[in-house]
Amino acid sequence: MDISTEPSMMTAKELTRIVLASEELFILDVRNASDFNDWRIEGDGTEIINIPYFELLDSVDAALDRIPAGKKVLVVCAKEGSSQFIAEQLVEAGRTHVHYLEGGMKSWSEHLEPVKIGDLRDGGSVYQFVRIGKGCLSYMVISGGEAAVIDTLRLTDVFEQFARAQGAVIKHTLDTHLHADHISGGRTLAERTGATYWLPPKDADEVTFSYEKLEEGRDITVGGTKIQIQPVYSPGHTIGSTSFMVDDRYLFTGDILFIESIGRPDLAGKAEDWVSDLRNTLYNRYKELSQELTVLPAHFGKVTELGESGRVMARLSDLYLRNPGLNIRDEGAFRRTVTENLPPQPNAYQEIRQTNMGKLLPSEDEQREMEIGPNRCAVHDK
Repeated sequence: MDISTEPSMMTAKELTRIVLASEELFILDVRNASDFNDWRIEGDGTEIINIPYFELLDSVDAALDRIPAGKKVLVVCAKEGSSQFIAEQLVEAGRTHVHYLEGGMKSWSEHLEPVKIGDLRDGGSVYQFVRIGKGCLSYMVISGGEAAVIDTLRLTDVFEQFARAQGAVIKHTLDTHLHADHISGGRTLAERTGATYWLPPKDADEVTFSYEKLEEGRDITVGGTKIQIQPVYSPGHTIGSTSFMVDDRYLFTGDILFIESIGRPDLAGKAEDWVSDLRNTLYNRYKELSQELTVLPAHFGKVTELGESGRVMARLSDLYLRNPGLNIRDEGAFRRTVTENLPPQPNAYQEIRQTNMGKLLPSEDEQREMEIGPNRCAVHDK
């Protein structure tokens, strides 16, 4: 049997495929315990342990004792170097099937995996871009050779390349709200492609750039007049939060409604002011819509929200049956749920908001560092 004498590099894309397929994988995370406890790789088929790098420098025996023999092993660290070194030591100690993650957790945070959600009645399609390492979701609606990108992430090359491969020209980029957990790529993508950038005006009081006002009643067409993106004003996560209905079958809910939770109202420091808006959107406004709509949120918080091929989606009626945030009858209890004992706020969320307003211009490395960690936009993501 041919036994490798050195570890193999695994890309974030390869790791994503393993996670989405629920394949068995044993992960040794050598970051500091605080970083590991804050944010880690998760999957139905993965088993993970944390032994900080400095504890393995002299000997990897502590890891050998805890890694099952014969299993595929992936060593991860923040940037790659430490994990490669430890992986090499494991191989020297006689372990096989050992890998290290290319680019470390930074590359895991930035990988986007496109999955097809479904078709449109005119022959167009909807695609979801799963940022599995951070829990962010972007979308592309394609119809008649044109495309609209919803809640664009800053990794704009991915959207340009995908649209080109589909034979589509990006005509619109839309943000459901002013994001606080990640840096929006909507304006950058619009500038690069000549598209129109749309933003809810109630979230844009402090922005330093021009944009098209995203308001209810302003239908946006993709592919001539074949497909309409219909804005639905749905405040609560922010005062300007706006959902979109597409083709009378898809509801893009931004950070208002998730598969297993609801949006938090506190990231702009106005939780008490926005609780009533949040409840009205979830318990009244959405109830007026067709319950057959497929909900497509801007984030997921847990791997349990990933469905077939990594899709994050659910029928609105099903969410009213099982989503805990949609089943709090008492208004006082609802207020306490969305304002007290919330998860920690996203990393650098104030700086991210300032960047999305155009007030800060961080470098690429600074943007990457600002986004490290989970999104934490949901009430129940603890």
